[in-house]
Amino acid sequence: MGIYGALTTAVSGLSAQSYALENISGNIANSSTTAYKRTDTAFQDLVTDSSSAKTQSSGSVKAYSRPTNDVQGTVTDAESSTSVAISGDGYLLVQDSTGTANGATTFTGTDLYTRRGDFELDKNDNLVNGAGYYLMGNRVSASGAASSTPEVIDLSNDELYPAAKTTTVTYQANLPTAPQTENYDATDPTSYLLDSSFGAAISGDDADDFLANSVAGGSVTVYDQNGAAKELEVRWGKTANADATSGADDTWSLYYMSDSTATGTETAWTQIDADAGTAGAQGYVFQDGKLTTPSSGATTITGLTIDGTSYGDVSLNHGAGLTQYADSAGAVTTSKLNQNGVASGEMTSLAIEDGGSLVATYSNGKTKTLYEIPVATFAADNQLKQMDGGAFAVTDASGPASLGSGSSIVGSAIEGSNVDIADEFTKLIVTQQAYSANTRVVTTANSMMDDVLQMLR
Repeated sequence: MGIYGALTTAVSGLSAQSYALENISGNIANSSTTAYKRTDTAFQDLVTDSSSAKTQSSGSVKAYSRPTNDVQGTVTDAESSTSVAISGDGYLLVQDSTGTANGATTFTGTDLYTRRGDFELDKNDNLVNGAGYYLMGNRVSASGAASSTPEVIDLSNDELYPAAKTTTVTYQANLPTAPQTENYDATDPTSYLLDSSFGAAISGDDADDFLANSVAGGSVTVYDQNGAAKELEVRWGKTANADATSGADDTWSLYYMSDSTATGTETAWTQIDADAGTAGAQGYVFQDGKLTTPSSGATTITGLTIDGTSYGDVSLNHGAGLTQYADSAGAVTTSKLNQNGVASGEMTSLAIEDGGSLVATYSNGKTKTLYEIPVATFAADNQLKQMDGGAFAVTDASGPASLGSGSSIVGSAIEGSNVDIADEFTKLIVTQQAYSANTRVVTTANSMMDDVLQMLR
């Protein structure tokens, strides 16, 4: 190669070290950028073709970037409940915006991938990160099933939790063997029994006597189709004690308050039929403390109506949780009394939980999983094309994205840059020295050329 070859090689060295300096500069500049992946510089030697190893020249050098997408940054807690980080391999799916149309954000339709998880809810109810990319997820249906096709997360239809009518009441309790009603006399086992004159409907005139001969069973708030709330209050009256001689079992009648303002002959309390398959309103029957009627452990409150509000037929489920055992206080001990209706509610908070579930909390106390956030992995993620803002695009070399669950997602967290400042400063010193050395080669080659020219003078 000679002197001219040395000059060419030195120039390639200057160019390669300049390229390395550019990467170092970018790394240092982005040392505080969320989820930034540093770019290392690798060098490749170029040699001239030669017929013999003894005459082979060292040639020149070429620099190229080496991504570090597979190197994890430090995961730290974040104040925002919609910020996420990925612990391990994988990327979040995002799309870029093309602007707005009719007040809604429009998107490119092209999936990109990022580990930058500083997402916040924008004015159009989309989750966007600090670089302007919009998070995608699998929509969760009302039945709890997640879609298999990711879409840009849109919460514009999730601000309100819809009201739901009460259709089922779950009631479990223990009834006392001897209920201590107002008429209770420990020496008289018939004193606490509900008089047979009380039928399936208790009038306003008889309400006080009914209260004196029964015990409170608890209450629960129920809702109509519009979410309007009423209290479903129930009371128990024991109608028969077990008698081994006659073969009778312990029997109770269950009532609910149907009209709190009833007077005269108006119905104030209505009996709940324990066995609708038999004529007349049937009582609850217990044998050795266990419920035998209804045999299924469930019945139906037919045409439930409270203070003029109709709820239709409501299932009343006891399971195996309704019993009759002795109680020193002579009171009903309720272990479970709830229902499936709900008033409407407004969204009060939003959070991405560990595992990737996007969960909304509403003012009515309800929570709902709106999306499941998937994680994309690649066979060769260092071959992804780097985009602005910490996003990446698929290339032939990276292979297609493989979507899996978001089990590696950490909620309320953020991934930092994987840049090590101390390491970058070390590389900076080495690069500077190598660059200076290459300039010395140029100076030396130039001096040698001058010596050759001096020979001709």
